[in-house]
Amino acid sequence: MAKLYRLLTEEDTSAFCHKVSAALAKGWELYGDPTYAYDATNKVMRCGQAVTKEIAADYSPEMKLGQQ
Repeated sequence: MAKLYRLLTEEDTSAFCHKVSAALAKGWELYGDPTYAYDATNKVMRCGQAVTKEIAADYSPEMKLGQQ
């Protein structure tokens, strides 16, 4: 059994909310508080949210976390 961790990031648009909602629908759980920061390179605000999920399989660095 393994506990997986992902940090979801996206520009501050509805796309970020949809990304987090999709992860929650797949069984991921929120971990910690969301973050909000200015991306000076692209001149946009960016959001971030960590999520975790327990799976029955062993962890492997080759696994695609978004497909779990």
